[in-house]
Amino acid sequence: MANFEAYQEYQRIEDFEEDSPPGEEDLLVHVPEGLKDSWHHIKNLDNFFTRIYHFHQKNGFACMMLTEFFELVQFLFVVTFTTFLVNCVEYDVLFADRPVNHTGSGHSPLDRNKVTLPDAIASSQKCTERIQNNSWIIFLLIMAAIFWVYRLVKVFCNVLSYWEIRQFYIKALKIRMDELCNFTWQEVQDRLISLQREQQMCIHKKELTELDIYHRILRFKNYMVAMINKSLLPVQLQVPFLGNVVFLTQGLKYNFELILFWGPGSLFQNKWNLHPKYKRSGNRLELAQQLSRIILLMGLANLLLCPFILVWQVLYAFFSYTEVIRREPGSLGARRWSLYGRLYLRHFNELNHELHGRLGRGYKPTSKYMNSFTSPMLTVLAKNIAFFSGSVLAVLIALTVYDEDVLTVQHILTAITVLGVVITIARSFIPDEHMVWCPEQLLQCVLAHIHYMPDHWRGNANKSETRDEVAQLFQYKAVFILEELLSPIVTPFILIFVLRNKSLEIIDFFRNFTVEVVGVGDICSFAQMDIRRHGNPTWMSEGQTEASIYQQAENGKTELSLMHFTIKNPHWQPPQESSVFISHLKEKVHHDAQGGPSTQLLLSEAPLCTSLQSNESGTGPDNLLASVLAHPILTASGLQGRDSRFIPPSTAASAAASVLASLSTSQLANASRGRSHGLLPSSLHHETTMYRSDRTVIDSMSNSDSRIRSNALHSEFASAEMSLHAIYMHELHQQSSHPQRTSGQWQNPVPMRDLHTNTGLKARSGLGSSISMPAPVHLGGWQEEEEEENEDDQEINSGSAPKQGTGSNC
Repeated sequence: MANFEAYQEYQRIEDFEEDSPPGEEDLLVHVPEGLKDSWHHIKNLDNFFTRIYHFHQKNGFACMMLTEFFELVQFLFVVTFTTFLVNCVEYDVLFADRPVNHTGSGHSPLDRNKVTLPDAIASSQKCTERIQNNSWIIFLLIMAAIFWVYRLVKVFCNVLSYWEIRQFYIKALKIRMDELCNFTWQEVQDRLISLQREQQMCIHKKELTELDIYHRILRFKNYMVAMINKSLLPVQLQVPFLGNVVFLTQGLKYNFELILFWGPGSLFQNKWNLHPKYKRSGNRLELAQQLSRIILLMGLANLLLCPFILVWQVLYAFFSYTEVIRREPGSLGARRWSLYGRLYLRHFNELNHELHGRLGRGYKPTSKYMNSFTSPMLTVLAKNIAFFSGSVLAVLIALTVYDEDVLTVQHILTAITVLGVVITIARSFIPDEHMVWCPEQLLQCVLAHIHYMPDHWRGNANKSETRDEVAQLFQYKAVFILEELLSPIVTPFILIFVLRNKSLEIIDFFRNFTVEVVGVGDICSFAQMDIRRHGNPTWMSEGQTEASIYQQAENGKTELSLMHFTIKNPHWQPPQESSVFISHLKEKVHHDAQGGPSTQLLLSEAPLCTSLQSNESGTGPDNLLASVLAHPILTASGLQGRDSRFIPPSTAASAAASVLASLSTSQLANASRGRSHGLLPSSLHHETTMYRSDRTVIDSMSNSDSRIRSNALHSEFASAEMSLHAIYMHELHQQSSHPQRTSGQWQNPVPMRDLHTNTGLKARSGLGSSISMPAPVHLGGWQEEEEEENEDDQEINSGSAPKQGTGSNC
C-alpha cells in the first residue's frame, strides 16, 4: 500500500524483447469458407479465450443460457411487480382503514365485513388509469423497457457466440458437454496450447504458453491489481469522524474500467492495444487534461442517472435480502471478502477460480481471527438484551400454545418476529466462552492462505488497528449491502473530485508500465512477473533486480505472484531472470531445511497442531500446514515431550523449509521407485513440486492416495505448497527488513546470492504416522453470485475494540 502520490516522475521501462517469427509480423491469413470451423487466425483472441474460460467455469452452454434467461425474467419481474404494488393495491382496504361490505347472497352475515385478497386489489381498468395519469411512472417504465431490450439483444448475441464456443469445445478440443465438468481448467488449457500447434489460432506465435493465455484473459484485471498495489486508484478516503475508509463497490469499479479500458474515450484503442499517443511522454499534460474531462463527463453522467440507479439498487436489495434477513437475521453479521480485498490480495495472473479457492480456504481462519475481537461492554449489554427479549418471547409463545386466538391480537405476530430478530442479533455479539485468545497464531494461519500481509501487522495482531485493517479486506455482509446502496450517490463525487486529480499519475502509469508482447499485445509490465524490472530487494531479489523504488511492486507481489504462477502451471518455462530467482529460492530452502525440524516430527505433531487451531475437519495438506504453523509454539512450550536441550530453536520458516525440501525428495524418489510414496500421489509426481533433492521420502499418506481423485489432490497440495512458500518468504522478508526481530537460527542467515547450486543435503529418512485425509470441507460464507465474471465483490468495515477478557490466552 505504498503512497503513489510520492511519485515524482516515472522512468521509462523499455518494452520486452520478444523474438517474432520471421516474416510473420504483418502476416495475414486467408481462410476459405470451408475451413471456418478450423478456427484459424482468430482476430480477437482476448474475447475468445475469455469466453472459453467462462464457458468452462459456468458449466457449459445450457447453464449459461439458463442463467441469462432468468436474469431477463428477474428484471422483468422486479419492474412489473413494483409497478403493481405501487398502482394496483388498495392499501386502505388491506390495512382495514376502509370497511368492506359484501352484500351478496353467497356471504354469511359473519363474513360480510371480512377482507379478502381480491378486495385489496384494484380492477385492471382502475390500475391502468393510475399508471396513465402518472407521467413519472410512465417515464420509468420506458427507461426500464429500453434497458430490457438492450439486455435482450445482448443475450441473443451471447447465445450465438457461446454456441460457437460450444462447437469449439466439441470439435476442436474434443470435450463433450456431458464430460465438461470432469475437466479442470489446466486440462482445457493444455488442449488449447496443443491446438495452437495444429491450427495457428494466433498467427504471430507458433506456440502459445500458459502465460500468453493468462495475459489475454486477465489483461485489464492485471492493470487493476497493479493500480491497487501502487495505491493509484482513489479507494482509500479520509472521512470526517470515520478516519481512513476504503470504498470500492461494483458501480465504482465499473466506472474505473469504463474510463480506462473499454468505454468511449478510454486509453485503449481496442481490446489489446494501448493508444499510441499514451505511449509518448511529450504530450502527457495534454493527455492528462483530456482524461480529466472524460472523468468529469462520466461523473456528471453518474450524477444524472443516480436516481434511477438508486431506485433499482433499493428494489433489488429489498427483493433479494428481505426474506433471508427475516429467516436468518444473523446472516448480516456474516463476513465476506470485499471487492478491495479481492484486488489487494490477488496475485498477478491469477484466474477467478484460483482466487476464489484460495480465499475460500482462508475464510474460516480469517473469521476466527475477526471473531476473537469483542467489546466486553457490548457483550454484557448483548447478554441482558437477549435475556429480556427472550423472557417476553417465551411468554408470548406459551400464550399462543395455550390458546391460538392470541395470534389474532393486533401486532402480536409482529412482536414475536421482532423479538426473535433482536435475540438473534444480540447472540451474535456474545463470544464463545471456550474460545482461546491466540491472535498471532490465527493471523499467521490467515497469511498462509491470503499470502499478503503488511509488515506492521507482525507482532500487532492483538491490536484493534490491525483488526480494522483486516476488516477492510473482510467486511460484514451488512456493510457490503449498505455500500452498494450508497454507491450511486458516492460514486459521482469520487469521480469528479478525487479521480480527476490523479489524471496525470494515471497517464504516467500506463506509459511507464505498459509493454508490448508479441502475439499478445500491450499488457501491464507487472504481469510479466519480471524480477529484474519489478523485484524488491527485501523479498529475496537482492542482487537480481534493477528496479527503483517506484518500479518495485509492493508487499512482494512480483515474487509471490511468480511463485504462485509457477506452482499452478508446472509446465510453464519461466524467462531467465525468473528462473534464476526460483533456483536461488530452492537453494535457500534446501539450506534452511538442514537446520529445521524433520518432516517426520512435523507429521507426528499434526493431530495436536490441528487440535490447537480448532481445525478438526482439515484435510491432509491442511493438517500438515497446521503443524508447520504451530511447531514453533510446541518447541517453545515443551509440549513435544522431548528433552528441549536437544531441540534447536525453530520458526515457522524453518519448518516450512523442511516440508518443502521433503516434498521435493518425495517427488524424486517416487519417480525412480515407480510407486506412490510421500505427500503426493504418483500420478502427480511429474508436475507438482518445484524441488529436487537426494534425501529419502516420507511415507505417510500412501494408504489414502487411491481414494482421492488426482486432480482434487493436486489442487490441494499445490495450494498447500504455495501456502508454505508464502510463510517462508514472509519470514525471510521480515529477517531482511527487521533483522533485530529475528532470533535462533535466523541470527546468522545465509544470503541468497551466497548460495551455490551444489548445496547438498544429508539424507534424512523416517516413517511418519499415518494421517487420514477426509474430503475437503467447503468453507463457509454467505455466497453471492459470481462477481469477477459479472464483475463481482465488494468491501469494508471497521469494528469494535479487541477482546481480551473472554476465553483463554495463548
